[in-house]
Amino acid sequence: MNPKTPSPAQHVMVLYTGGTIGMQASANGLAPASGFEARMVEQLAAQPELKVPNWRFRELLPLIDSANMTPAYWQRLRKAVVEAVDVDGCDAVLILHGTDTLAYSAAAMSFQLLGLRAPVLFTGSMLPAGVEDSDAWENLNGALLALGQGLAAGVQLYFHGELLAPTRCAKIRSFGRHPFTALQRSRGGESAQPLPPTLDYLQPKSLANVAVLPLFPGIGAQHLNALFDSGIQALILECFGSGTGPSDNPDFLASLKRAQDNGIVVVAITQCHEGGVELDVYEAGSRLRGVGVLSGGGMTREAAFGKLHALLGTELKVDEVRRLVELDVCGELR
Repeated sequence: MNPKTPSPAQHVMVLYTGGTIGMQASANGLAPASGFEARMVEQLAAQPELKVPNWRFRELLPLIDSANMTPAYWQRLRKAVVEAVDVDGCDAVLILHGTDTLAYSAAAMSFQLLGLRAPVLFTGSMLPAGVEDSDAWENLNGALLALGQGLAAGVQLYFHGELLAPTRCAKIRSFGRHPFTALQRSRGGESAQPLPPTLDYLQPKSLANVAVLPLFPGIGAQHLNALFDSGIQALILECFGSGTGPSDNPDFLASLKRAQDNGIVVVAITQCHEGGVELDVYEAGSRLRGVGVLSGGGMTREAAFGKLHALLGTELKVDEVRRLVELDVCGELR
């Protein structure tokens, strides 16, 4: 075998977080439900022609609708993945997750699990298992088969036969079998290799406080100040076009400068589906750069959010965090 060819997974840990894939009817509508392992066993037994790897199952209780996902939950998820690989001896992990925040979680785990020598695959479904025209078993079985064929170490997203890089994709549809797509964001930027040892998956991570704010016509310093005064450590500023904002507003710029002086990291990404941020193209962008705003290049919102949580969750100094924001860590910029 070519040494560069990923080895087929032999022992897969399936981590079930909840989400639509295992939901069942309740008095208040569809809700996450236990018992999904038995349903997996039953449907796989009915398809003996499917040669999937050996697998074991773990529920991360309480099960949640992914609309209730939090960075604190990511800490639990990271720990469960590390335990599955380094303690239980699994050579791959499959995470069943609701689709609403799946791209956020998969991007976050890409940064939280740097250095893990095993593939981690996220999947879910748009309709619950067992209902008419559900995509649940299609995605789950396809993900297991993909792991059985061999995937490279690192985090990926599987949906409807397609493998996607979590740091380059987003959920763009609330219906159908193709809710996720790779965004046509600009690529570029130098690599951050070698990475600081504190970013290794074995190093503990603390919770960070990161916010996201889209720019809109008429936004003012009072909107920024409300966030900066709330205790955040970083702000993702979703700018217009290639990275422009209300640069003719001195109070707006002064608020951003105050944030930099207070150690708050501000990163500009684009609101556009395609392209990225180049702060030096327009005066309205270069003035943002002049008050300390960093360029997020072609990063998606999900990638920027996960990256900042990982960087700020370490013992890195703010200056080092600011340096790494503009360098590629795991494919988010390249």
